[in-house]
Amino acid sequence: MRSNLTLRHIVAGTALCSLSLPALANKADDTLVYASDSEPENISPYHNNLREGVIISHLAWDTLIYRNPETNAYEPMLATEWHWVDDTTLEMTLRQGVTFQNGEPFNADDVVFTFNYVVLPDSKVVTRQNTDWIKSVEKIDDTHVRFHLNGPFPAALEYLSGPLPVFPDQYFQKVGLEGFSKQPIGTGPYRITEVTPGEGVKMTRNDDYFADSPIGKPHIGKLEFKVIPDQDSRVAQLMTGQVDWIWRVPADQAEQMQGMPNLTVDSGETMRVGYISFDAAKRENSPLSHLEVRQAINHAINRQGMADNLVRGGSRPLYAPCFPAQFGCETQDVVEYDYDPDKARQLLADAGYGDGFELNLYAYRERDYAEAMIGDLRNVGIRVNLRFMTSPALLEQQRGGNTDMSFKTWGSYSVNDVSAFTSVYFGGGADDHWQDEQVQQWLHTGDTSVDPDVRKENYRKALQRISEQAYWAPLFSYSTYYAYTSDLNFTPYPDELPRFAEASWK
Repeated sequence: MRSNLTLRHIVAGTALCSLSLPALANKADDTLVYASDSEPENISPYHNNLREGVIISHLAWDTLIYRNPETNAYEPMLATEWHWVDDTTLEMTLRQGVTFQNGEPFNADDVVFTFNYVVLPDSKVVTRQNTDWIKSVEKIDDTHVRFHLNGPFPAALEYLSGPLPVFPDQYFQKVGLEGFSKQPIGTGPYRITEVTPGEGVKMTRNDDYFADSPIGKPHIGKLEFKVIPDQDSRVAQLMTGQVDWIWRVPADQAEQMQGMPNLTVDSGETMRVGYISFDAAKRENSPLSHLEVRQAINHAINRQGMADNLVRGGSRPLYAPCFPAQFGCETQDVVEYDYDPDKARQLLADAGYGDGFELNLYAYRERDYAEAMIGDLRNVGIRVNLRFMTSPALLEQQRGGNTDMSFKTWGSYSVNDVSAFTSVYFGGGADDHWQDEQVQQWLHTGDTSVDPDVRKENYRKALQRISEQAYWAPLFSYSTYYAYTSDLNFTPYPDELPRFAEASWK
């Protein structure tokens, strides 16, 4: 068992390290150090789509509305009240007495600037689906604004409680996007004090954070996010006290770490979905342009085996490009491609590829998962080369039309609505590689109808066609294993958003 050897080596290495390194008691200096394998390409929440960026966003910036993770109820945050004037006009009353971390007062000008800026084509927003439902925002007075929508959008409150924070208008216009990415300012519970590409981000508690925030004032004085790409190094630094919290611990390591002194290990299913996207839709000479080939790949992947043996911790096989709990995904009626290598070989032969073929699989995380998929595909005659790179590099390659297929994940920015998942990848945007006009129409209707039954029916039809055409190979839900010092009070949530502002020392 390679994983057992790996953990034994880590334990032995950390024991040797502990002889020469001083004990690092981060509780003593009130600094919570957390680590992950990736970093956002830009610290601005609108200019990255990595989960690490989402975490930092919720620490440094506030949104207009807060969604309680336990009840899913919407609660006041930067806005204290809201009501629909009509199907496309949302009026909001803003909280008074809030200041940005540089002392700039929060008011309607900040809301108007932020949302009128992010809808501009040249704002370089990465995930347009999050903002393209907004037409404009109008200032009524210093404490009231009106959102004008491009059309009815029933998920508006869900988005305003998630991936859409508010920027300080005066400061942002002074420093621009580049300056803002180096020295960002928000109203959130923590202020970013240092951004070091390749190393991480340092934050300090915002002692002027407004008292009525549903988050509450944070308990821990300082946070430090460290970028540690190697999994074994993250585990080693946790065990030597250089890091207090890590996640995405492989299941075999996590299970062996349970019961270790001074460590706590938690796990649970999250909204994140792993998938293979077939990116070669417009390449006439690509094997992936054949439906039978895409179906064969779906049948060749052992989803159940990966969920049970690699991901574990509550993971399950998935067959639709959405998370089952999201609105519109619960009514899915899709093809459940069973694991059937013989059927996969027959489909390849039917498509004229009885001798197999060679292509590339691009990935940016969980190399072992990608290698397992490659093994499954080689088993049916598809020779796959792994192209491993950073997330920003992969996104650039995909949007440039240079990839065959890609293993990626999507957590929907923790938005509990199909529009935050399926519509991002099949709604006609920059990441829609198939541009199926019928699918786009169904998704548009689902995204904009105020009738829940109409939404569900259109999402059902879109998901069904995506599945029948095998435009993707959805794989499994992610479960996340967290490991952290036993000195820490920490509560994991299914939306995969670690809430360090709620954490405290024991």
